[in-house]
Amino acid sequence: MQPDPLETRSAAEREQALASALPAQVRAALAVPAMAERLAGVVPAEITTRAALARLPVTRKHELLDLQNAQRGADAFGGFSALGWTTQRALRPARRVYQSPGPIYEPEGAGADYWRCARALRAAGFSAGDLVHNSFSYHLTPGAWIMEGGAHALGCTVFPGGVGNTELQLQAMEHLRPDGYTGTPSFLRILLEKAAETGLALPSLKKALLSGEAFPPSLRDWLQERGVAGYQAYATADVGLIAYETSVREGLVVDEGVLVEIVRPGTGDVLPDGEVGEVVVTAFNPDYPLLRFGTGDLSAVLPGACATGRSNTRIKGWMGRADQTAKVRGMFVHPSQVAEVLRRHPELRRARLVVEGEMANDRMTLQAEAAGVAEGLPAAMADAVAGSVRDVTKLRCDVQLLPPGSLPNDGKVIEDRRKYE
Repeated sequence: MQPDPLETRSAAEREQALASALPAQVRAALAVPAMAERLAGVVPAEITTRAALARLPVTRKHELLDLQNAQRGADAFGGFSALGWTTQRALRPARRVYQSPGPIYEPEGAGADYWRCARALRAAGFSAGDLVHNSFSYHLTPGAWIMEGGAHALGCTVFPGGVGNTELQLQAMEHLRPDGYTGTPSFLRILLEKAAETGLALPSLKKALLSGEAFPPSLRDWLQERGVAGYQAYATADVGLIAYETSVREGLVVDEGVLVEIVRPGTGDVLPDGEVGEVVVTAFNPDYPLLRFGTGDLSAVLPGACATGRSNTRIKGWMGRADQTAKVRGMFVHPSQVAEVLRRHPELRRARLVVEGEMANDRMTLQAEAAGVAEGLPAAMADAVAGSVRDVTKLRCDVQLLPPGSLPNDGKVIEDRRKYE
């Protein structure tokens, strides 16, 4: 689909718009206590360029979690949000509040296409009048609402499929004949494999906007062979849409509602184009004014502009994690969650969560040291630990109990062994 005027403006026009938007965003940040503390002494009128922005501190997800934990019951968002409700410190009411693993809470404000996803859907070929089968979760996290808001802004109709219930979702697809799918790439593969297994044809399904996990070229080609053109959207619950794929399929174009920097992991130092580093995002959202938010994701800037005429920066896409956090079946798993499992089971000493498998078949195994393994521990212990992992992460996990001293003493808590083609 054709880009909109903001996507095709000149670099000079875009920088001029940033020069106007950055001071206003800094003022919004200074209006919330957590950011005001981090930005003490900063003068908004002086932050008008990327170079000036790069002098401000990076805020990382673990800092959000730490401040939210410290203010439980008083400020659900740890002082980072201008939104809330009666019992929370807030300047304006939130429309919804979401919970991501951690737990970390994120606000949603009023307004159409609040997460700015319409642009990604349009680039993937969606248009007014389409029926969108949305298989992101409507439970706890904002993924489904991010896609639904963008679809409604385009004039699409949405079927709220959510996650799971494969047979019922296929039945709905057969009856309603959706034009496109939004959800994780692995679940779309499961749906298409199940449809083939049962002899169900889905001739209307021609396009997909996919997010929540890696989308390797091998799976892109597999979908294309079955008549579905799948495109990636890179978004987070903290800042909404960050970048999206176009028909050219050369990296992801940065959204017009954010400013993206690539920094050296663990620092705020901006790297030269082409070098791999952490994706740091400033979203122009006064409701949740996260200046220089470190996503923990790795990527790099691609040279040149998109051949579709979209002139904004392009990034290579997701290239791994800058920290030990892993994304499994669309859900983040944090080192703090492994620590919580150990806290619940004092009989365990050290543990490492190993993530393996291929797309649509991620597997987690918790390798944990426990005294008495050599003599043989009851299977009930492993079952109990697996139950705790499921409670904490919302994901299933195998448990491997090991003798003390089996795990390397390297500080690694989560090991992602998956390979991305």
